[in-house]
Amino acid sequence: MDKLTVMNEINEVLDTYCEGCFVKRQQAKDLGKTGAHQFCIQTCTIGEQLQFLGNEMNKLTK
Repeated sequence: MDKLTVMNEINEVLDTYCEGCFVKRQQAKDLGKTGAHQFCIQTCTIGEQLQFLGNEMNKLTK
């Protein structure tokens, strides 16, 4: 996998699942922006996928 492929996958995931996400929007209302961000990182399966892709990107830059 090259960096461009990983970046394209990250953008595709964000555009497909995160843009306009009702859960994130509701979490932001209830818990604030930081709480919504923590929810996405720790609980959301899409957040897990983004973390995986981010780790792949880090491997490529080393």
